[in-house]
Amino acid sequence: MTRAFNVIIERDAEGYYVASVPELRGCHTQAKSLDTLMKRIREAIELYLEVEGETVSPQEFIGIQRIWVEV
Repeated sequence: MTRAFNVIIERDAEGYYVASVPELRGCHTQAKSLDTLMKRIREAIELYLEVEGETVSPQEFIGIQRIWVEV
């Protein structure tokens, strides 16, 4: 079975790309290149599903909103 997951990608202060899957709590990885990052997050998703099984409920992606807060 093929499933689709939303992946959030950010870049940290050291230049690493960081990917996380909001639907899969604790499923994240990092890499120096986007190509490597995509391979790693796919592996992380596969391992997560292997451990957790098919109990993960799909969520509807709505969007991302950037909010500025004065600190």
